[in-house]
Amino acid sequence: MEGASTNRRNFLGLVGLGAAAMASGGTLAGCSKDPRSQGSATTAEQAAGVVPNFKDSTLVPPDVKGVRPMADGYVKYPTSLADAISEKAITSGKPVTATTPWWGPAPPAANKLVEAVGADMGGAINFSIQDGNTYGDKLNTMLGARDVPELTCIPGWEINKLARFSDGVHALFEDLTPYLAGDKVNAYPLLAGLDTRAWQDSVWGGKLMGVPFPTDAPFPSVLFVRKDVTEQRGIADPTSLDELYQFGKSLTNADKGEWAFGDIWLEVQQIAGAGGSENGWMKTADGKVVHRMETPEYKRAVEFMARLYAEKLIHPDIASSKGGDTQALFKGGKMFMYGTGGGSWKETWRPAVQVNPKFNMQAVKVFGADKGKPPVRWQTRSAIIWTFIKKGVGQERVQELLRVLNYTAAPFGTKEWELQNFGVEGTHFKRDGSGTPVTNDLWVKEFANQFIFLGGRPPVVVGGPDIPTYAADFVNWGNDATQYLEKNPWDGIKVETPTQMAAIAQPTEDKITDILRGRTPVSDLDKVVADWRKAGGDAGRDFYAKVLADNGR
Repeated sequence: MEGASTNRRNFLGLVGLGAAAMASGGTLAGCSKDPRSQGSATTAEQAAGVVPNFKDSTLVPPDVKGVRPMADGYVKYPTSLADAISEKAITSGKPVTATTPWWGPAPPAANKLVEAVGADMGGAINFSIQDGNTYGDKLNTMLGARDVPELTCIPGWEINKLARFSDGVHALFEDLTPYLAGDKVNAYPLLAGLDTRAWQDSVWGGKLMGVPFPTDAPFPSVLFVRKDVTEQRGIADPTSLDELYQFGKSLTNADKGEWAFGDIWLEVQQIAGAGGSENGWMKTADGKVVHRMETPEYKRAVEFMARLYAEKLIHPDIASSKGGDTQALFKGGKMFMYGTGGGSWKETWRPAVQVNPKFNMQAVKVFGADKGKPPVRWQTRSAIIWTFIKKGVGQERVQELLRVLNYTAAPFGTKEWELQNFGVEGTHFKRDGSGTPVTNDLWVKEFANQFIFLGGRPPVVVGGPDIPTYAADFVNWGNDATQYLEKNPWDGIKVETPTQMAAIAQPTEDKITDILRGRTPVSDLDKVVADWRKAGGDAGRDFYAKVLADNGR
């Protein structure tokens, strides 16, 4: 799944991973690579019966309250940090072994940051940090040899590549249901603060098998605009497809090296009203299961996007087969609007404003295809990474390892959160005038998201003095967009789709891309959809319909 991996040192692009998962119109989501897989599903009733009871673990009140599932926002770093955990997590004296991915230079084995967090937990954490670009290969080898550490981090985009994972997860990892289901989670109060939907997505075969890493926001993409440029030129944000087209015409001037758009395909589908959320499937008012590609709204989106490409309103680097550096083009004033995951907002805005203080990156308020027509917003899965505990280590060790994961779930605003993210004050960071940690070269050398990957914590949106409106901008945008989130009939059901349907995803996506780029005519869309139905789409429809029927939906 191209685009899923990241070299972002602070891992702030996590929410942006939704865009990678959705790129094919949902046909990649939850797919199995086992050629024998006929698909599987854990029922919603099974999942609901084994997940922990939620108990809010927020210790520092937010400045901007998010409307769930939107995260809360903090305008600035807290001046006073809370103590989340008073007792040591590790009491046996035995080091904990763990494997996590990292997209960057391997940190040194002698690591003061890891040692400091381990000391606060009460024992050593021995990490085996693997190259994120080849992490799936490493996992396949480990799982195939049944040689796993006590804690194994497995991202969702890698699970999709692991053969028969829904079977292997039970053979290799501990069933956490007896430890965390219902009120049993009270022994691990910070784990109780993780989102219920994320826990439901952690159930395989009716058993709670992993600890989730909840996503920052439920939106696979956000439409961003160079607000400083459009305000200076007197061009308003669009509120319909017609206005979006006029926006493109107004801001494109090839002679000046300026184009209106980068890739806005995911956004155009939602603006046009093509539903289907993460997996592309939806249930119509008359009870039929259809895929978004089969809808007139999707066809309208294809026609609109093809027009933008034909009239060269999209930057030529983005339109080329090789693609371009979207952030550089946007920051450099070569294009003025594009869609991507919300996690890149802060990552793009913060360095840009250091160079150009007037730079203002904003999210466009969501809108529908026509005036007065409400938009559709897709909803991504609520968890994207899981940590699994090795099977057979014994009850006391499982409880100890869960205390470790309870520690890593410490929420923003706590001393434990700061230690895991920034290390030791005076050693890895100092504070600026606002009290915000500013990291140094040792942090860059030693930090590899070790503890962030090891377990989830409640997501937050955090601003700073250089972009003081960011937290409120993001949360308020998300609070508005949340009201348009599409209801997913399969919500709460973990679905692994049949291999036959997974196999046709990329070829179909390539054919759609050919239509969008003008390499084949828009009139070919009906044939592409017909071919997709014959090659596995109809079988997928029957599968998804049966899952709903089995769940009484």
